[in-house]
Amino acid sequence: MNIEEFIKKSPKAELHLHIEGTLEPELMFSLAKRNNIKIPFKNIDDVKKAYNFNNLDSFLKIYYEGAKVLIKEQDFFDLTWAYILKCKEDNIVHTEIFFDPQTHTDRGVDFDKVINGIFRALKKAEKEFGLSFKIIMCFLRHLSEDECFKILDKALAHKDKIYGVGLDSSEKGNPPKKFEKLFKKALENEFITVAHAGEEGPPEYIWEALNLLNVHRIDHGVQCLKDEKLVEILTKSQIPLTVCPLSNIKLKVFNTLENHNLKKMLEKKLMVMVNSDDPAYFGGYLNKNFIEIQKALNLSHEEVKTLLVNSFKSSFMKDAQKKEWISKII
Repeated sequence: MNIEEFIKKSPKAELHLHIEGTLEPELMFSLAKRNNIKIPFKNIDDVKKAYNFNNLDSFLKIYYEGAKVLIKEQDFFDLTWAYILKCKEDNIVHTEIFFDPQTHTDRGVDFDKVINGIFRALKKAEKEFGLSFKIIMCFLRHLSEDECFKILDKALAHKDKIYGVGLDSSEKGNPPKKFEKLFKKALENEFITVAHAGEEGPPEYIWEALNLLNVHRIDHGVQCLKDEKLVEILTKSQIPLTVCPLSNIKLKVFNTLENHNLKKMLEKKLMVMVNSDDPAYFGGYLNKNFIEIQKALNLSHEEVKTLLVNSFKSSFMKDAQKKEWISKII
């Protein structure tokens, strides 16, 4: 079996996936028509041209524009179901998806419609395909902490569906320390915590996420290599770093995949794994991320296996379930 076949056939866990970021142009147009929503694109080619981002903020502009077509509970179900079919295709057996409720509630969409549509699709996938999952609600860091407290209060009514909370959106100028009280309350309410840090922001943001937000996982974290002490702490603690290769190229974190630091992170024994982030916008789902980064960095079979195993080790699955899937990566 060659390395590409090994990637495709191996079971995988995906730990960094924004469900709104799986909105393919075709579904965007379909939902816009169904909900009678005007979008600033004449056709699918127009959308694809708009996907030429310079940085995180220019991506977020189109991301929020696309999300406007999501109105009803069925829309969130259809969005999630489309991603689930990609999971089936890419042999993803466990997924821990992010959703951004404020992207929708700020437009007047009811919180319950958002979470119920997503959850219903995932429960159907669990029953039909055996896909296991966790749902992580993200706070938009460009908004105030007070606004985020309001959304945390809404989440409490859905504690049976929402496993954890995270932090995403524009990183620069919005350090983790801005949300220290919010995350303290989330932890008091027994939510698992994660946070985007060290994607475009400095290593200091990773320190803050660890020390002030008490996160269990760092999303992205690629800037950690600029701080030797931080690398030492991350290696010793084995705090997971959910790396997203194609996203990093599309958002100009690295100029090319050949310049990506994933191999260096592996060499330093950091707990890293591969994810797709916002695959509809960044040019590929999980298998494509794996295949392209393997080719670009000439990753060995053993290095690919480590990345696959790390995805299960770093998940919020039960230990017995982790061991079972890891035993199937050969």
